[in-house]
Amino acid sequence: MFKKILIANRGEIACRVIKTARKMGIATVAVYSDADANAMHVEMADEAVHIGPSPAAESYLVIDKIIDVCKTTGAEAVHPGYGFLSERVAFAEALAANDIVFIGPNAKAIAAMGDKIESKKAAAAANVSTVPGNLGEIGDSKEAIKIAGEIGYPVMIKASAGGGGKGMRIAWDEKECAEGFELARSEAKSSFGDDRIFIEKFIVNPRHIEIQVLGDKHGNVIHLGERECSIQRRNQKVIEEAPSPLLDEKTRAAMGAQAVALAKAVDYDTAGTVEFVAGQDKSFYFLEMNTRLQVEHPVTELVTGIDLVEQMIRVAAGEKLKIKQSDVKLDGWAVESRIYAEDPFRNFLPSIGRLVKYRPAHEGCAGGLTVRNDTGVSEGGEISMFYDPMIAKLVTHGPTRQAAIELQSEALDAFYIDGIQHNIPFLAALMQHPRWISGELSTGFIAEEYPDGFAPRHPQGEDLKVLASVAAAIDHLNNARRREITHQMDGTPVRFAVDRVVDLGETVQTVRVEGGLGGSIKVSLFDENGEIEDELELASKWWPGDVIWSGVVRNKDVSVQVRPILNGYELAYRGMRVPARVYTKREAELVALMPVKEAADTSKFLLCPMPGLVKSINVGVGDEVKVGDPLAIVEAMKMENILRAERDATVTKLNCEAGDSLAVDDVIMEFS
Repeated sequence: MFKKILIANRGEIACRVIKTARKMGIATVAVYSDADANAMHVEMADEAVHIGPSPAAESYLVIDKIIDVCKTTGAEAVHPGYGFLSERVAFAEALAANDIVFIGPNAKAIAAMGDKIESKKAAAAANVSTVPGNLGEIGDSKEAIKIAGEIGYPVMIKASAGGGGKGMRIAWDEKECAEGFELARSEAKSSFGDDRIFIEKFIVNPRHIEIQVLGDKHGNVIHLGERECSIQRRNQKVIEEAPSPLLDEKTRAAMGAQAVALAKAVDYDTAGTVEFVAGQDKSFYFLEMNTRLQVEHPVTELVTGIDLVEQMIRVAAGEKLKIKQSDVKLDGWAVESRIYAEDPFRNFLPSIGRLVKYRPAHEGCAGGLTVRNDTGVSEGGEISMFYDPMIAKLVTHGPTRQAAIELQSEALDAFYIDGIQHNIPFLAALMQHPRWISGELSTGFIAEEYPDGFAPRHPQGEDLKVLASVAAAIDHLNNARRREITHQMDGTPVRFAVDRVVDLGETVQTVRVEGGLGGSIKVSLFDENGEIEDELELASKWWPGDVIWSGVVRNKDVSVQVRPILNGYELAYRGMRVPARVYTKREAELVALMPVKEAADTSKFLLCPMPGLVKSINVGVGDEVKVGDPLAIVEAMKMENILRAERDATVTKLNCEAGDSLAVDDVIMEFS
């Protein structure tokens, strides 16, 4: 077994590999760029070596630098994680030439399967059912339009070396095909250093199901069941689960057999994933093979009990698989949410900055329920514009799908982040969505259910009662604190019921609050006629300053995020985010008379929606633009974002040019 390995990656996956290596008694070497000097993976590793500037092309993607670090530190093997150099044939070959073991597949398998065009050719040769499409390299947008027309719209435009949703576009007509081809090629070039593009038929209403395979260097290959990754946004997976609610045992066995056969055909010898697009009728077609560890591997680990990173290391060291196909049993259900630094209320635009507060949900296993958080950041750390915006992967496991989803909901409610925008409200809302809960999924789920973008859920029914009661309890304890500590109010503790009006933005609820310090709080809710319609008992150890109100409501565990705002708190719970202000009845009467502040008019400006680099300006001063016309392209976190005209206008001024770096709300251009 190896004594020391190097992790040629960063972030949560580098930390993930370090944890297993430490468990196996293997020393680790981390590499880092300027932007990652204070990163978690640098702190966790036994050694850490600086390898260059912040851009990945000048650090994490430079093969010679990785090899030099191996030599200077004595690292015998390299785990590439995912992304970066993980599927680069040249990297595996360079390591072999320097007698360094690659903890990944052999170069032949990478060449055959890691390249999406070549993998489809190999699958077709092995009589594996594939999606109709063009397997040759496409030269320009005109050729792309011609090929797409022959295949029939809609089509998927994909980077041959792509992954993680980068370099992928769906086109429904010639205009989208031309535009999507250029964007996919540009993203592929910047993300993977390979701008080859191919096109295939886009299966309408499909499901994305993948099979985890595991092989060794002695010809043994098994599969570890499937994961469903149908909840996607812009071809980027958002939520994954194992097993799939679609499959039955017969279909699972058939998909697994095809995946194993394909892996054996290329002498596959590590962990890898064979991806399929599946119809609602359980038909399936080979999509591609990822010759690396997948982002979503934790859900497979939790339902099988197998540490995939450990197996990769043992296989790379020449050990035979000790696991047989008959040993693989799927136990329970696991759900993973990808927590990203992006603003779901602004069309998921990237958000960078410092994590002023970072309080993940508590990890642990109890009563057959498991919460796991794979992360590469800590409080005070910085989310950089140079890399993928992932903050963490929150994974829950339970005996049933319903149990795993409910646990995921609770964990998301208890996951507190401040300093940057993040997608936890969106993930929490998804967990409550009836269609998700029912398992009626497709890769178009998000676009279909949120056609106008994401907006937070409005509290109704039981959720409204919970939030109104928690707001009232928070106000009650704040008043108690002021009485007994700061003396801002009469020092006599309140030992009688008080009536309050809880304003939750779009909803106003009259309540009566009883109890307080040293015991539970009872909140009575009144109907429109002034009659008590319900009563809730709240038990919690919350005290002013805590960022999570955690307690029991109606014998159910509840976590509500609490953020101070002017004259109140913002409460976040189950995908809802509402301002909560608690008034006396007289205060409520006076607040109703206050004028509402109008938002500033920004319709004459194109504002930069995220920190990023201007890739191009598509118009000039004096140009007339129509609604939907592309105005500029801004790159942030390896994704290119087209900024379009929101109204018909004339461009009067340009305030930047290609190559400029912009902050949020910088004015790109002005209109008349």
